[in-house]
Formats: sequence, structure tokens, C-alpha cells
Amino acid sequence: MFGFGKSEENAGAATATAPASTMPAGIMSGYIEAVKTLPVDGDVVAGTVSAIGRARVYIDIPQIGTGIIYGKEYMNARDILRKVGVGDSIEAKVVMSENEDGHIELSLKEARQALIWSDAEAAVKEGKILSLEVKEANKGGLIIEWQGIYGFLPASQLSTENYPRVTDGDKDKILTALNELVGKNLSVVMITADQKEHKLIFSEKGLQDKEEKGEKVNKYEVGNVIEGEVTGAVDFGVFVKLEPGLEGLVHISELDWGLVEDTKALYKVGDPVSVKVIEVKDDKISLSIKQLKENPWVTAAKKYKKGDVVNGVVIKYNKHGALASIEEGVAGLVHVSEFETEENLKSTLSLGGVQKFKITLFEPNEQKMTLSFNEAKDA
Repeated sequence: MFGFGKSEENAGAATATAPASTMPAGIMSGYIEAVKTLPVDGDVVAGTVSAIGRARVYIDIPQIGTGIIYGKEYMNARDILRKVGVGDSIEAKVVMSENEDGHIELSLKEARQALIWSDAEAAVKEGKILSLEVKEANKGGLIIEWQGIYGFLPASQLSTENYPRVTDGDKDKILTALNELVGKNLSVVMITADQKEHKLIFSEKGLQDKEEKGEKVNKYEVGNVIEGEVTGAVDFGVFVKLEPGLEGLVHISELDWGLVEDTKALYKVGDPVSVKVIEVKDDKISLSIKQLKENPWVTAAKKYKKGDVVNGVVIKYNKHGALASIEEGVAGLVHVSEFETEENLKSTLSLGGVQKFKITLFEPNEQKMTLSFNEAKDA
């Protein structure tokens, strides 16, 4: 089991009947040391190729014994093992600490896998930047190969340059955009390495990119006005490039003082636009376009007050009732409770129609207003 020669076996037999006190100290300590170093399943051991047989390789492992790679493990690593010779050094993983023949069964493939996953864990800790080729794409992201292991790069972890700008969120269009990256090399960092789950997760944003982005973001302060370029219009707002590698978001509520329902109708990719920084937080910049325009509520505060009867245009229905605008950018809610049912409200207040309403709540500083259709009739 431990690779002792014939003379050592005879010595062992002789000492079996000898008093313990007469056993030479060197033999006893050597035996104990051998037992201490006996590997267990899963250990990676190093040794020297001592013999090569038919579909098997014997490895001398110092102070431990003889290891063997054969059967399925030989077939799994045959392309590598065919290139080794007697005297070559080799590392392998223990799959059985002792078989029927007293050999230690080894796996070269599993040793290589163990070393690869060890390298992967180191890459995660170091934030090492890797240049890897995109092999495939799916609707969630990209498939990337690293040292024979396939990993995943989620679309959410793509850089701003490569993130698919699909305005309607159509998954087929997203896949088409991602497929354009197949075959290209991307600079990525590994953010997750889980050997048990056989999972690698990559990010194109990366630690270095994050640091660089942080430096760029820190140059901007609330109140700054910047000339930017629209890079995408989505349901919730508009992305604006402030400088190479840095974008900010104009939320739909910050596009205009009036009601905006279709961002794409207002802005297209490439449009120049002036924006104001309204928040800098967590390496993200929030922008506003409407704050560079005159606030219509300031003007309205000088013209209207609670109790006034005004003309309003019905511009939208929601679950609470209807929104009516008394001036561009100044709208209030007409509650559905005045009409008993939603159907009655819609039949009375048609979209685009002009009606008289009474202002029942007016807080221009908070941009809040409620209107009453019924009270206007009684006024």
C-alpha cells in the first residue's frame, strides 16, 4: 500500500513478533509518517511516471505509494497521457485512496478541473481582466468559454456600448442584438466561480470599469448643465451620453412638465439634448430635461386658486379617474367617484374634450391639483 520494497516487508514481518521496545526508532517514525501522508479522496497529489502499460499509467508518489490512472480515467485524459513518458512529473486527483491491488486510483482530468476552478476563484478575488471570445448568445446574455468551461455573461452585465437598446423590450430583437457580439472578444472579469454548481459568471462592466466610471461620475454635481446625446429611448425614460463611457438617465417624469406617454415620439438615438444633473448616487447620474424649461406651475400659481372654475382638456384616464389639463404642463385629477362608474366617466369626459371644472385642491409648489366636474355645474 505504501510502496515498501521486499526487504521492508520482511522487516515488518519480523517486527510483528518482536517487543515494541526493540523496534528501531527510525522504522517506527517512518511508518507513522507514511500513515500521516496517506491521501484521501479528492486530494491532488504530485508524482513521477514510473511505468506505462496498455491503457494505464503508473505514478510513483513519494512517501505515499504507487498511483494508477486507468479505465475511464485513462480514456478521459488519453490525449494528454499519450504524450507523457517515464520520468515525467504529473499531478492528479485521488478518486480512490486504495483499490484491490493496493494502488491509489487517480484522475488527471479531475485534477486539471480542480486546478482550473482554483484559478477561477483566484481570478474572482483579483478582479483579473480576461479577453474572451463570445461563443453563443441567448435571450438572457452571452456564453463565454474560459479554459474549457462555459460561463455566462448576463445582458445586465454588458457595457453601455454593448447593451442591447431595444425600445419595446422585444426578446427576439434583444437576441438579434446579442448575436452580433458572437465571435467577438470582450474584456471581462469573472464575478462568480462555483465549482459545485459548475457555474462561471462574467461581467463586462468589471471592477476596473467600475472604478473608472466612479472617477467619471464624481466629476459631476447636482445642478450641472450638460450637452449630451440621446443613446436610447425606452418605456421608462431616455438614456443620454454625457461623455465616452458614461451615460445618465432622464426618467420619463423628468422629460417634460406635460404628460409624456411615448418617449420615442419625443427623442431618437443621436438627438442632441441639454440636460441638468438632479442626482448623483451609487455611480449613477439622474438627469432632467424639464427643469431646464420654465415651470408652468409657477405661472399657474399667479393665475389660479382653489375654487376657480376653469376650462380643462381631458388628456388621460387612469384607475382613479381622468386627468384634465388647464394649461400645458398643469393637470389635475377628476375622481371617478363623481360618476359612480368608470363607464359613466368615460362617456361624459371624452379624451380631448373640453369641459368646465372647479379647482378643489391647488398646491402649485407640490404640483398637485384636483378638479370637480359636478361642482363646476353648480357654480
